[in-house]
Amino acid sequence: MRRRLIPTVLTSLRARLVIAFAAIVALALLLVLASIPRLLDGYFAQQATEDLRTRTGVMIVFVGQELIQAQALGADAPRPILQPTEPMSASQAVRDALGTPDRGAIRDLAQLIAQANVTITIAADPARPDEVAHRLHVPLPDEFGAPGQQREPISAERTFEIDDLWWTQAGAGAPRRLVTVRLSEPFTYRAQTLETIVGVMFTAAGLALVVAILASILFADRLTHPIRQLTRASRELSEGNLEVRVEPTGAPEMAALTAAFNVMAERLQQSIEFISRDRDRGRDFLADVSHELRTPIAALRTFNELLAEGSVADEATRDEFLEQSRQQIERLDWLATNLLELSKLDSGLVLLDLRPDDLRAVVESAVQQAQPSADRRGITLVMDLPEQPVRQRHDPQRLGQVLSNLIGNALKFTPAGGRVEVELRATDTGAQMRIADTGVGIDPQELPYVFERFYRGSHAAESRAAGSGLGLSIVRSIVEMHNGRVAITSSPEKGTQVSVHLPRDISVSSPAPVRA
Repeated sequence: MRRRLIPTVLTSLRARLVIAFAAIVALALLLVLASIPRLLDGYFAQQATEDLRTRTGVMIVFVGQELIQAQALGADAPRPILQPTEPMSASQAVRDALGTPDRGAIRDLAQLIAQANVTITIAADPARPDEVAHRLHVPLPDEFGAPGQQREPISAERTFEIDDLWWTQAGAGAPRRLVTVRLSEPFTYRAQTLETIVGVMFTAAGLALVVAILASILFADRLTHPIRQLTRASRELSEGNLEVRVEPTGAPEMAALTAAFNVMAERLQQSIEFISRDRDRGRDFLADVSHELRTPIAALRTFNELLAEGSVADEATRDEFLEQSRQQIERLDWLATNLLELSKLDSGLVLLDLRPDDLRAVVESAVQQAQPSADRRGITLVMDLPEQPVRQRHDPQRLGQVLSNLIGNALKFTPAGGRVEVELRATDTGAQMRIADTGVGIDPQELPYVFERFYRGSHAAESRAAGSGLGLSIVRSIVEMHNGRVAITSSPEKGTQVSVHLPRDISVSSPAPVRA
């Protein structure tokens, strides 16, 4: 398990983000640490050289003063810088003034001011600086360096000219002597300073890397938090929790992904609920169909058995059995036709043939077809149409089917002497058709269920029990395919009123299945 867990942790998105961020920071720090010490070393070397040049200039001042003092007038004449000998050499006064490598003024100046090896050369002729008449080299021992100082392999020299006044007293023009002061291998704090700075930089780089890793962990955790939420939600969704949702957080891209997941989950929940309801409706539908088919089939079987056995000798009784059989067969045919029609509507196999025709023609046709039935029942059928055409897109055949079902139901449940009114009106949003009767009415408790399949009412009169119980389901499906709505109001013994509202603009030409 450990072998499987470690690669999984290291290959997770959060771990990879932390490693990538830490690697970028480490690479940046490495580049800084590789370049900054070199830059600082060059800078400090340049500063050490400039400082050495400055100290060389100070040393020139002191050396010049010592040479001038060495020529100070004595009791008889000025002392010379160089003895007029062959070859020339420094006078004793100059030697005494400058001192030796072990002691003297230059030795003190090398320790106090120069902090480096000091070399002083005096040339007899400025035109020939390589012909040195006197050289004094004062090395500064290592023990004179302060703690932390190291020698630097650099040098600086300055040159000046001075008049040898002694020659003036000898009756000749004072010659000029070329004096060169050179400082080399000075003691500096450059190495220690650079080491200290590099150490501080490495310490700061280590702290920065630690802070970067901690920050990357927090950043990666915050960045991957929406992904982990989506993962948990997806797992719960796969386990059947259809109500799980994720709060949109984080970057706009993650918020958009979360919103898309929520939309997907919402649609999936609606689809699953729709499928569940459809499955339940299919189960109920199958049970209802079985129940509806059982009654006529049982009656036909009984009639057939009685006729086959010859138990019915009376001609009138046999004719009655045959008539009842014919009615049951018609009922089966009507039931099969309605079931097929409703199945087509629910499955989306029926497409509307929308036409911008006058709705008055549909109403007139439906009323004319129902008029003979109304006359036979002794019911007054009234039609109320507007004078102006009511033009809007609709399917004349399907809308005629809606009106035929509604008018047929009104005639069926209205006793003789009653009245059925069919009205068409144009509205601001479309059109409204109203079918009102003065029939037996519907119990208020039954109104929410009248559009369900096979529902005929539990407290209805015997006349209401006739039919398949699918008419109003077909009506609602067709009206909803027109993007319309159907409403029903009723009171027992006072009649029923059904209103069909059709919108002016029907935007669907190939509607999705409408489930009753």
